[in-house]
Amino acid sequence: MTPNPALLARVQRIAGQVAAIERSLAGGADCADLLHLVAATRGAIGGLMEKIVEEHLHAHVADPDLTPAARAEGARELMDAIRRYSK
Repeated sequence: MTPNPALLARVQRIAGQVAAIERSLAGGADCADLLHLVAATRGAIGGLMEKIVEEHLHAHVADPDLTPAARAEGARELMDAIRRYSK
């Protein structure tokens, strides 16, 4: 995968959200506030996952220049990742 500035920016925002959760926990924040922070972070991670899945599909499954074996491998890799993510 080539470096993607938009994905890197997403990861940096997620890192900031995780740091906010840590600060809130350390500071004894209200449970409702923590739940809001965790939910927002989870949503951001889900969005990141969607973008990476989309890039993987285009590069390793749908690319017409791929061999059938390469497509099958790309699809297997994707399904493995989705299974791990959905647990």
